[in-house]
Amino acid sequence: MSEIKSFKYDLVIVGGGPAGMACAVSAYEAGLRSILIIERDAALGGILRQCIHNGFGLHTFGEELTGPEYAYRYERKVKEYGIEYMLNTMVTAVGADKTVTARNEELGIFRIEAKAVALAMGCRERPLGALGICGRRPSGIFTAGTAQKYVNMMGYLPGREVVILGSGDIGLIMARRMTLEGATVKGVFELMPYSSGLARNIEQCLNDFGIPLKTSHTVVEVHGEDRLTGVTVAEVDENRVPIDSTRELIPCDTLLLSCGLIPENELTLGAGLTLDRRTGGASVDMNRQTEIEGIFSLGNVLHVHDLVDYVSDEAAVAGAAAARYIMGAVAQSVAFDVTASFGVRYTVPQRITELCDLTLYFRVGAVYENKTLTVRFGDKLIYSRKCARLLPAEMQTVRLTRDKLAALGATSGEIKVGLE
Repeated sequence: MSEIKSFKYDLVIVGGGPAGMACAVSAYEAGLRSILIIERDAALGGILRQCIHNGFGLHTFGEELTGPEYAYRYERKVKEYGIEYMLNTMVTAVGADKTVTARNEELGIFRIEAKAVALAMGCRERPLGALGICGRRPSGIFTAGTAQKYVNMMGYLPGREVVILGSGDIGLIMARRMTLEGATVKGVFELMPYSSGLARNIEQCLNDFGIPLKTSHTVVEVHGEDRLTGVTVAEVDENRVPIDSTRELIPCDTLLLSCGLIPENELTLGAGLTLDRRTGGASVDMNRQTEIEGIFSLGNVLHVHDLVDYVSDEAAVAGAAAARYIMGAVAQSVAFDVTASFGVRYTVPQRITELCDLTLYFRVGAVYENKTLTVRFGDKLIYSRKCARLLPAEMQTVRLTRDKLAALGATSGEIKVGLE
């Protein structure tokens, strides 16, 4: 039996998508040189490689880019800086001691002793088996992201007569993409009473092409043996229970699922970290450091983002913080818990451990109009902003400065983000 090879790096980043690359670039620019990115795919870039539509990069680069163009900006930096990366390599475990176990064809199983680990594994789509829809399992049922890969990267058209379940952004974008490729999209059906995609995608991908969006509707049954022949949809009541009298059969050969994204956190759990039940990711401080010192979580594995620009911002914070941690420059000075109050579903980060300028990310739990967003510490108002309309699909941010935190006159306590 051959001996397992062992390596040492200061920072190991699991995942070579936009989060992983932005983290590596930021760590390098903060002075770190011993960095390794591990990517299970055959190329860097992650999901952006198949997102050939534009709309990326307005915040980060000040111009509109396609997904591959956005990813290449970071890939070019990674190569320019000489940051090491491994492709076609699967990480199988991350230990609480920051030991990373991985495998590939060249090295077999190997281990890396790291001073810090950044988890940037991204997220996966919710599959049909998680939805509890009646019927057999004929061909012609795909997650929207799988269909996107078939069309954009492999040149295959999954079907001609399409129904889309769920109004997530990938589903909306694929409604347009399938239409442009000659398919007929018969409708997008959303269980919730509001869309889970961005308003701009509803306008550009559905309204511009005359594709109907029906909220408070779901697919209750799929039909067909070898190949999908149709789906039955129905309206749902306020408890999301299908109303039998509204059942309608829609003939189709393809069903695309855009029913939510799940952070890919098996490695996170394997390291002994607990997950926040609201985000599906780890609980972190403003540096994106988890409860285990030296292990960071960032990007969609931490919480699902709507804009990749936010992913890059968050990853840059984590990369710089990991570099400071490795060089012994991160010190805890305060202990504030950040919690969600009325109207807010979750916040990231969940705690603040040092006085610094930081951005709070959060999502609301429903559609709200004419509300005031507030950040409070006890009876002290730290921040407020009037909001005409707030949607669960759109991530919100609040910038808190070091001076505002210092002015609280405390080193611990609870900071609440909510609507009034």
